[in-house]
Amino acid sequence: MTEHRKSPLSRAEWQALADSLVLETRAYIDDAFVDAADGATLSTTNPATGEVLAEVASCDVADAEAAVSAARQAFDGGAWSRLAPGRRKKVLLRLADLMEANRHELALLDTLDMGKPVGSSLGDMSGAVACLRHHAESIDKLYGEVAPTGDDALGLVLREPLGVVASIVPWNFPLMMTAWKIAPALAAGNSVILKPSEKSPLSALRLAQLAREAGLPRGVFQVLPGYGHSVGKALALSMDVDCLAFTGSTGVGKQLMQYAGQSNLKKVFLECGGKSPNIVFADCKNLDRVAEHAAAAIFHNQGEVCIAGSRLLVENTIREAFVEKVLAAAERMQPGDPLDPASFMGAIVDQAQYERVLDYIRRGVEEGATLRTRGQPLDGPGLFIPPTVFDDVTDAMAIGREEIFGPVLSVFGFDSEDEAVRLANDSDYGLAAGLWSQDIDRIMRVTRRLRSGQVFVNNWADMDQTVPFGGVKQSGNGRDKSHHSLEEYSDLKSVWMTLSP
Repeated sequence: MTEHRKSPLSRAEWQALADSLVLETRAYIDDAFVDAADGATLSTTNPATGEVLAEVASCDVADAEAAVSAARQAFDGGAWSRLAPGRRKKVLLRLADLMEANRHELALLDTLDMGKPVGSSLGDMSGAVACLRHHAESIDKLYGEVAPTGDDALGLVLREPLGVVASIVPWNFPLMMTAWKIAPALAAGNSVILKPSEKSPLSALRLAQLAREAGLPRGVFQVLPGYGHSVGKALALSMDVDCLAFTGSTGVGKQLMQYAGQSNLKKVFLECGGKSPNIVFADCKNLDRVAEHAAAAIFHNQGEVCIAGSRLLVENTIREAFVEKVLAAAERMQPGDPLDPASFMGAIVDQAQYERVLDYIRRGVEEGATLRTRGQPLDGPGLFIPPTVFDDVTDAMAIGREEIFGPVLSVFGFDSEDEAVRLANDSDYGLAAGLWSQDIDRIMRVTRRLRSGQVFVNNWADMDQTVPFGGVKQSGNGRDKSHHSLEEYSDLKSVWMTLSP
């Protein structure tokens, strides 16, 4: 989870920059910006105002086929795939520098496209640049292996790029999720086709311009805006795509695995949904600080976060007092104009997601949970829902089991360590978990018992590029960040050489 960064610009300056933007709306295929083959477009809308920002190319099967062909030709040609890792590093570092130089524009594009506060978008840009630099710097420092043999043989283990990688990324962290996917794939020598969400394509198309300026060879990086059921499906079914890297819902992740099986058994790396437990034991210190973090864990980015701490599990001896502190923290996290640097929350991404969140709030009331906040959207234009807190939630309620992807917190009580672990693990998901305690023995016991890809102890999502990110169970099977993601975007080749005596 990225943090808000202090904005160097005022609200008026952000608006002036927005008014001056020249948006790229065409797909980027084979080193050229082009309209969709059939001329189709899709509208991308600012959810804070309802304003249509642009009509963007909506790619389909023909566009996917053209991009895959160009990617395969680039890969087989070797201008990137066989380039020395140190030289690939220089190009990717140049791209990172260009992203940093244009960070205000890139952050603004994500804010306008999906409604997140500009301070949050600036934090995303820092994360995206750091990711690109990390993988660029890592790629020429990874070695192959020499197998242990006798004097009559030499065994080598080589690491080679996969080929053509299709990266399908979500709308909640548009450019940061893009960096998590494309940085290791490009560093490893693959050709990459990026399919941004139809709800947030603008920063990806600007990134394509920067990639060309940085010197990525023709066909090595391409961007296909469009819908998942059209161009996304075409990429997933392509016999010439070697890998699918996806972040998004569990339902779509399951479809992509089916498409891989129906086509060429391409590798599929998934980072899917979550319903993450955040466990607060009575022995933790500084409840005000913990409550602030617990609120931010769900209300950051309007709750549109795969690892959002949406299930707050609190030991009953402190529950009443702690929930009051969370409510006070939530009052300081109200939504506002995304271009105002003071806004903690922004707008919900679109009308469909807005209605989905409101429906879950209604269901929570109907199922008997105690609504501790207003639970109503803000009046006026824009899709704004304030922080919503339910207490007395049980694991039989939809709000306690299903991923809402909005600013809705479900509070559970527990009386024992065993009960806390049972509640935490009673989920289809296993992306993240939080644990707040001062008892080191308890921390080690509970951490090992939690079925989760990552556990945050006395923090929520305080990570950097050195640790992998990903889940277990129906939260997926892939890992982003760290050198482990570089391993996913390469294949092992064993070479056995018989030596003359």
